[in-house]
Amino acid sequence: MPIRKIHHVAYRCNDARETVEWYEKNLNMKLVLAIAEDQVPSTRDPDPYMHLFMDAGNGNVMAFFEIPNSPPMGRDPNTPNWVQHIAFEIDSMEELEAAKARLEANGIPVIGITDHTIFQSIYFFDPNGHRLELAVNTGTPDMYKRLDEVKYEMVEEWARTKRAPKHAAWMHEKEFATPA
Repeated sequence: MPIRKIHHVAYRCNDARETVEWYEKNLNMKLVLAIAEDQVPSTRDPDPYMHLFMDAGNGNVMAFFEIPNSPPMGRDPNTPNWVQHIAFEIDSMEELEAAKARLEANGIPVIGITDHTIFQSIYFFDPNGHRLELAVNTGTPDMYKRLDEVKYEMVEEWARTKRAPKHAAWMHEKEFATPA
């Protein structure tokens, strides 16, 4: 059974309307579907919800649930903020720079542009506290080939040592050489 694509990725939101407005204004993601029920179809639990589906481009969908009868949304306190995020691919460095300027003009703090060598990206949070990334690919076929050749070796070394293998350290040499 081959997976065709991700149908949607779902996160919780604090306020459905605020979430729709924020994603439309800041990321140009349009609302494509809203579903609401007083009962959860898969579990039959009585738990009213609003389920939003936002267009993330090329058939990709990011979904949100507002579930007002549940305790306030939290996050895993043992996982750093930078780990759990969703990254959206955009087409060019010009778009990345323009997105950064637009977000900052809208009062949204932005980290980056961060140089990952094979892609450049910026990071920021939505109004629900979810970390987002916009990324533009900048790698060459040779770079991707080099990374492909060492991927399993890196996983095996990590499994044995729990220390960062250095096979791909070249990716961030320039970023780490620059003062933050």
